[in-house]
Order: sequence, then structure tokens, then C-alpha cells
Amino acid sequence: MARAKGIRQIAWHDCAGGGQVVVERGIAYVGHMRNPHGTSIVDVRDPRHPKLLAELPMPPGTHSHKVRVHDGLMLTNRETLSSRALRGETMPEGYRGGIGLHDVSDPARPRHIKDWDCTHVPDGGPASGVHRFDFDGRYAYLSPTMDGFVGNIMLVLDVADPVKPVEAGRWWVPGQWAAGGETPTWPGWAHRCHHALRFGNRLYTSLWHGGFVILDIDDLSKPTLISGLDWSPPFPWPTHSAVKVPFKIDGRDLLLVADEDVARMDGCPPYPAAFMWMVDVTDERHPVQFSSFQVDDMPGVEQPPMTGCHQPVEKITGTEVPVTWFAHGLRIVDIARPHALKEVAYFLPDPPPGSERVQANDVYVDERGLMFVIDRVRGLHILERV
Repeated sequence: MARAKGIRQIAWHDCAGGGQVVVERGIAYVGHMRNPHGTSIVDVRDPRHPKLLAELPMPPGTHSHKVRVHDGLMLTNRETLSSRALRGETMPEGYRGGIGLHDVSDPARPRHIKDWDCTHVPDGGPASGVHRFDFDGRYAYLSPTMDGFVGNIMLVLDVADPVKPVEAGRWWVPGQWAAGGETPTWPGWAHRCHHALRFGNRLYTSLWHGGFVILDIDDLSKPTLISGLDWSPPFPWPTHSAVKVPFKIDGRDLLLVADEDVARMDGCPPYPAAFMWMVDVTDERHPVQFSSFQVDDMPGVEQPPMTGCHQPVEKITGTEVPVTWFAHGLRIVDIARPHALKEVAYFLPDPPPGSERVQANDVYVDERGLMFVIDRVRGLHILERV
């Protein structure tokens, strides 16, 4: 049975499962997990009656599960599926992942502008192309696979002219640049860029099993490392996102860091499920994690993957922060007392058709305060706080 506290469902839009949802000017853009579904564009100006406007497909062996939009320009990721996820699919010959740029000034008639390609890695890694990314309207902060590097790096792409995107800068973990003679100190692709989030002249960049780093981008052409923090091991989960709290609390600068409940690192002590950290970055050269949050009803024994934390909303607007918690749905976490994070509301729907569990994957809050939650398997929930 569906359960909720302090949250009311306005509507449910039946669509393929997704990896990200963003909303601009009453239009929702959904990046889907599985081809042939690529990106859906949904009119949510009347949130009680969502209306599908357009769909962009993806070919076999690929997906386009992340999306960003700014002033009529839509960017979508293009990524090959990992060998584990292919399920016998064969991608088009010569396919290269990267970023797709589209004109969505008329959302019902998206127009493809350009594909920016990166390196295809035929084997040895989870997937090729761009994974998650940020976009401020001029620059995209990508996580591409690139020639000569082990795993995804961070790359800044200038899209001032969407017809001719230009690389503006890049940064990688020392050890990733194999072509430059560097040698990783970690197995496989354990340390790689998941995605960077811009706040002012900083990029808060998650590095999977490498924790996160803070990068100075005063000079975009030469991002420089300020500091970083990594707790896997001993904690077994990869770091998904590092989200800057855009206001001080008790005079402190804070960062919410989510570990994703997947891909547990071998050899780490068992824990029930991934959770979220509060990190003090007042002295950004010495970040310190000092509190954490886990849902109250999480069993105290190790859980199946995708039971615990996935990610907080990437644009925090107040001390109540929506966080997707995979099988535990959407949780609203009050961060007003950073040493004592607490849940003040939640929404746990019934599992969607075709799924045994809820898989809340991404959340976006629009200017009306409405919350849009995409399930990884199926369906988009439109919610409001009550």
C-alpha cells in the first residue's frame, strides 16, 4: 500500500522509467533508462493533467537517461549500455557517445542541432560516452570517456554556439591519464567522474569510489584542485553527488553528499544500505563530514542493491531537501540543524506496473514548489508538500 506523510500526489504520468527529470517553464523533460525511449517532453503547466508533447528515440545498445534545459536549449547525454545491461542488443556500427544538443524553443517540435562525440570504449569499462552532467546555459560540465584516459573525466564544454561546441577545459584524477604515463592506484574504473555541479566559481565533483573533490574554476581552461574527501573504503558505496547548500547555516558552509546504493566495493565491511552525509566546507581546504542521515525504517542488516540512498535534489531552495531513496521513495530531510538531520515528510507509492519495488531515481522542484519524481522502472509522480 502507498504511504505518505506531509506530501500529496497531484498526478502520475505513465511513461518509461527514467534517470533524470528537469522542468522549465511548465515543461518537464525526462531522460529514460532504456532504449528505444530516449527523452520525453511533457507539458505539466496543468500539473493535474500531464500531456506528452514529443519523444526522442535512442538506438539499441545505447541510452539517453540524463537531460538539462536552459532557455530553449536542451542537452541530453548519449551513452552506450554496459555489457551487463546490453541484454543481447547490438548498437549501431561506429556509434560514439557524447552529448546531443536540441532546440526546444517549441517543446512540441524539438529540433536536433548537433551531436558532440567523445570516445567509444569497446570494453574494459562500465559504459562509453557521457554519464551525468550540469549545464548553466553557456557551459556544460560533462563526465565523458576520452582517448587515453581510464574512466570518465571532467570536461567543460562551451556551447555558446550550439552548432560548434568547443572544449573549454578538463580535469582528471591523477592516475587516469594512461596515455600520459600515469598509472591508476585503484582497480579498473573505480575512480572516475560521475558528475560535477557548479556553484559560483567551484565545481563540486563526485568521483564514484574516489569520493568527491572541490575544483576552482576561476580559470575555466585550467580547473584546479582545492581539496577532496573519500570514505570508500571503509564505506562500500560510490559517491553519486555533492550538492552545495546555497546558504549558510549557523554561519557554516555546507555540502550534502549522497552515496548511491549500487556497486559496493569488495572487501569493505557490510552495512545495511547507502545513506547521505553532511560535510562542512567552511574551510574548503579541509572538508569534514560530521553528520549523516538514514531512513528510520531501514533494517539493520545488509540490503539488496538499490534499497537505500540515491541523490538529493541538485538545486536546494530551503532547509527541507527532497531526496530520492530508491526502494524507500522520496524523503524530505530537514537540514536546519545540521548535526541532527531529520525526516519531516515522505512519499512511498506502490511499486509501478512491471516492477517489484519502488525505484525512485531523481527529483526536481520547479518554481511552483512542485516535486517531480521519476521512477527508474516506470512512471513520473507529480507531488506537493502539505
